[in-house]
Amino acid sequence: MRFSIFHALGAPGRLGEYAAVMDEAREFACAADAAGYWSVWYTEHHFGHEGYEITPNPVLMGADIAARTRNIRIGQAAAISTFWHPLRLAEDIALLDQLSGGRVEVGVGRGLYGREALNLNSAADPRDQEQNRALFDEGLEIMTKAWKGDFFDHKGRFYEFPAPGVKWEHPLSPPSEEFMADGEISRLAVVPRTLQRPHPPLWQVIDSPRSIASAAESGIQGLFWLPPVSALKSRFELYRDRASEAAGREFALGEGIGLVRDVYVADTMEQARRDFEESLLTTYKWVTHWRGLSNLMEEGEEPTPDHRLSFDFLHPRNLLVGTPEYVAEKIHELRTELNLEHLLLWTTHPGLEHAKAMRSLELFTEKVMPRFANGGEG
Repeated sequence: MRFSIFHALGAPGRLGEYAAVMDEAREFACAADAAGYWSVWYTEHHFGHEGYEITPNPVLMGADIAARTRNIRIGQAAAISTFWHPLRLAEDIALLDQLSGGRVEVGVGRGLYGREALNLNSAADPRDQEQNRALFDEGLEIMTKAWKGDFFDHKGRFYEFPAPGVKWEHPLSPPSEEFMADGEISRLAVVPRTLQRPHPPLWQVIDSPRSIASAAESGIQGLFWLPPVSALKSRFELYRDRASEAAGREFALGEGIGLVRDVYVADTMEQARRDFEESLLTTYKWVTHWRGLSNLMEEGEEPTPDHRLSFDFLHPRNLLVGTPEYVAEKIHELRTELNLEHLLLWTTHPGLEHAKAMRSLELFTEKVMPRFANGGEG
């Protein structure tokens, strides 16, 4: 089983000491690398003056971490590709793949917040879901074209490459039918190419049936976060079925899927709650304001006014918070019910004291992870 780190950086009240927060993130990632975690993933959010989501560029963050680590793979969870110029994102990821020695996992998302989309690329406005999806699909198509071939062209709803009408003549760039026609540039090549061929593995943050089906049919691996096990099962089955149909072979349940879980390990259940509750609920208060509680319902359950966000509400549904024995038991449940292959630990919630996050990581590494090594089931 793979264990990875999901790192959504937040530091409410500490924006004035951003450099120190980055040092803490580096220490956490380097410890995970030394302990043998498979990968570390960074998020993309913008304009977060509240201090809850403060990493605007997961590719740049990944470059910094890659330079300080040896083996851990570097992911984005996610790069919001609808905000980026697709060729710029393709180039930056290719460069990161080269700089990291081929350790990149490409994670992409469509974007959730209007505050971000409308100030970075109004075409990505999440209020127009059909246009947002079309922009996402076309951007990903361009990126994979750019990574796969020496020269490529593209003409779609949002982008045309190369731009028409660009004359090209230079003695050190001999004319060739590979990239020129009638004295004009007809095809482009992204430099550098990715080190991993034809390109690094692709992941998408998914939740709705439409997104799950689309990712599975496109050969893109999926990242989930919030739902309880009972509600995840149908999502995992949908991904398996659509991926199997598209690939022409039988996918195992859980294959091609990573699951983010909020994880905190302490010596006692009481200490785990005492240490983690406030920072955890900070995150949930932020995200459920936009998403509501529906994604936290058990299969067949509907949200009602009696459902209130609290630690007691969350803990039995989706938290891996407690003693090493308790957390191992919950991972065993994920293995048994979902055949989960890849767990991403989110410990560093906004406001959690860095020393406590490091201690939780140490306890997980020493007392939980070994139970699942070499095919162990906890």
